[in-house]
Amino acid sequence: MRGSKIEYKQTELGLIPVGWEVARLGEVAEINKESRDPTKESTNHKFIYIDIDSVENETGVIRNAKEIIGKDAPSRARRVIHHNDILMSTVRPYLKAFTIVPRYFHNQICSTGFAVLTCRDRIIPLYLFQTLFTKSVLDQCKKMMVGGQYPALSTSQVENIRIPIPPLPEQNKIAEILETVDQGIEKVDQAIKKTQKLKKGLMQDLLTKGIGHKEFKDTEIGRIPKEWEVVKLGEIIKYEKGKKPKILFDREEKNTLPYLSAETLRTGAFTQWGTENRELIKVNNDNVILIWDGYYCGDSFIGFEGLLSSTMIKIEPKNQNLNKRFLFYFLKACFKELNTKISGMYLKHVNKFILESQNLPLPPLHEQQKIAEILSGVDRRLELLRKRRERLERVKKGLMEDLLTGKVRVTKLINSET
Repeated sequence: MRGSKIEYKQTELGLIPVGWEVARLGEVAEINKESRDPTKESTNHKFIYIDIDSVENETGVIRNAKEIIGKDAPSRARRVIHHNDILMSTVRPYLKAFTIVPRYFHNQICSTGFAVLTCRDRIIPLYLFQTLFTKSVLDQCKKMMVGGQYPALSTSQVENIRIPIPPLPEQNKIAEILETVDQGIEKVDQAIKKTQKLKKGLMQDLLTKGIGHKEFKDTEIGRIPKEWEVVKLGEIIKYEKGKKPKILFDREEKNTLPYLSAETLRTGAFTQWGTENRELIKVNNDNVILIWDGYYCGDSFIGFEGLLSSTMIKIEPKNQNLNKRFLFYFLKACFKELNTKISGMYLKHVNKFILESQNLPLPPLHEQQKIAEILSGVDRRLELLRKRRERLERVKKGLMEDLLTGKVRVTKLINSET
């Protein structure tokens, strides 16, 4: 692919290979060519509706299409879609919500938040789909968007987006290579979902039924193993709130530790550091952390080291009869209740009474350890899968940069197949 020298020419998109063209989307695809109003049809007519949130950013997979009847159709359900049409989100913050319409969504309806692109003879749908994810296209969209609170692209603006057009055989090969990587990512996504489902079931069973028990007893929280007890969480834990350092650095300095914010815990990306002192709350890898304030309040974490932000609490057992990782998994199971039964009118935060009054089914310490080990094994599997997905994403990004700009040509591969 890199063997022979590539000749380039200067265009409005920068350098592209000789033999490629630059075209407006309106020249290679029809935009929003068909629409209909389902509310004016039979009120009981059913159709599939694809909204913006039905499409997964980055992958373009349709996850949550809705079946509705005409009388229930929202006002934005107006654009007719057909097999191999491209749906391109035209509203922020969903600029990367693109998809190619599968056969089973033929002649259905999507939101007016999409532009529907029907390819003409000069371009292949899979090639156009991949091109829409490039930085060049996204940058053009951001520059053209108008509107204050909800900026969006008009049909005429979509028509004026410029993209590179290789010869059709090269489009085919580029799309084929990138589609292969997408299929690999989709397989990993399916494995992640399957493992997450397994973990959810295991947590439900292990935290209520334990391992290998035959005798059970009735309690205020239902049937649990006979040798377990039920305790209030507040009776067996203590906790303290984090504090924000007076000075934060935007890079790691000598004698600094990562500053653990909610965003850091959820993404694993360190962006700020602080200097340790007696006033600040330091956490180690085996400490349980719970988000106290904000949108994600009630979510818990373990395995981080750094300085705890003022929106978190550090939770410790009061005695040696509670395994920290077992406690972490119990808190994970409590997330929905802690996140919904909250305090605070403007900035929501965990309700102290709700947290401390949680009924914890408590096994003997050795069984807590076994339960934690089983669930930790599933978490390690999930982490490996996520890392594999990240590697594939990096491969995809590199291939897009090379193939969709012509830095690397696929002509040799095409010639070897003919």
